[in-house]
Amino acid sequence: MKITKITYYGGGRDKICRLGLADLFLELQEIILQTKIVLEESAEANGAAGIREALDASFAGGDNWIGIKAGGIDWIKKIRYNQTFLARLGVEIQVSARSDLLIRDVVHLRNSLQKAEIDVGVIVVPDDRLQKFLPDRTPCFSDAIRYIEVEFKEATTFPIVVIGIEHDAPGKAIPKKKTNQGRGKPRGDRL
Repeated sequence: MKITKITYYGGGRDKICRLGLADLFLELQEIILQTKIVLEESAEANGAAGIREALDASFAGGDNWIGIKAGGIDWIKKIRYNQTFLARLGVEIQVSARSDLLIRDVVHLRNSLQKAEIDVGVIVVPDDRLQKFLPDRTPCFSDAIRYIEVEFKEATTFPIVVIGIEHDAPGKAIPKKKTNQGRGKPRGDRL
């Protein structure tokens, strides 16, 4: 994938440098850059879940990234200095859900920052161009910026970094996942 935009909030850039998280932040960027995504460049032609799965697989294949499945930050990695000081980077990947769920990611980051579970939070989201080729309610970079700067202004004081990503090249469409509704099941039949 490509990284097209990076925006820092609440001293995020300074904390990355001051706490010695620069190597870890570069590792995060390498994971994104090494995740290869090609898709059909036409409106809403691709499923977003395939991108999420590819990014998750890249993090899982990375060195010591810890994945949290539900109710928290997606990926965390920590570094230790002289066995006494610990610094942690938390990553939320918001590619395959509705854009309004971005606020949940900001809340997860806020809660983890307040509990000192992480020192800097990162949100990875499709840039505005990539979003055009994904399902209509998939979040994009400008949605993330709007949620942080307008909807939840308090978030501008948190050490958060927003990274906009784009696919590598045009190619075949990424298949869309079938939901229960897409399979013809009524809402009441979901477990």
